[in-house]
Amino acid sequence: MATIVHFEIPADDVERAKKFYGELFGWKIEKYAGPGEEDYWLFMTTGGKAEPGIGGGMMKRQHPQQQITVYIDVPSMDEYLEKVKKLGGQVVFPKTAIPEMGYFAVCLDPENNGFGLWEANPKAQ
Repeated sequence: MATIVHFEIPADDVERAKKFYGELFGWKIEKYAGPGEEDYWLFMTTGGKAEPGIGGGMMKRQHPQQQITVYIDVPSMDEYLEKVKKLGGQVVFPKTAIPEMGYFAVCLDPENNGFGLWEANPKAQ
């Protein structure tokens, strides 16, 4: 079954947002050191018994309407992008590689709600 695996929080002032979420929830927020993103910060939430939770990311807001986006893990990005369109949704940001990690895309459902898709693939380029 498809599962939420990541979410992103856009911020006008990343330092202010890092301070807010770090102090509010105790999240440890660290700058991403991998290929691709230069100004991206990662954090891991935890469950009630300190087991790993869903990972998240934070970056500078890309456009004024950008909201928090949840990413759902899928086995095949291409298959799910076709399903999105067939079911009345839209692909608003196409399949994009994060080298050596996987692919992501951003879509809208028929109610105009945004969500992301994620396909893990260490061969992504």
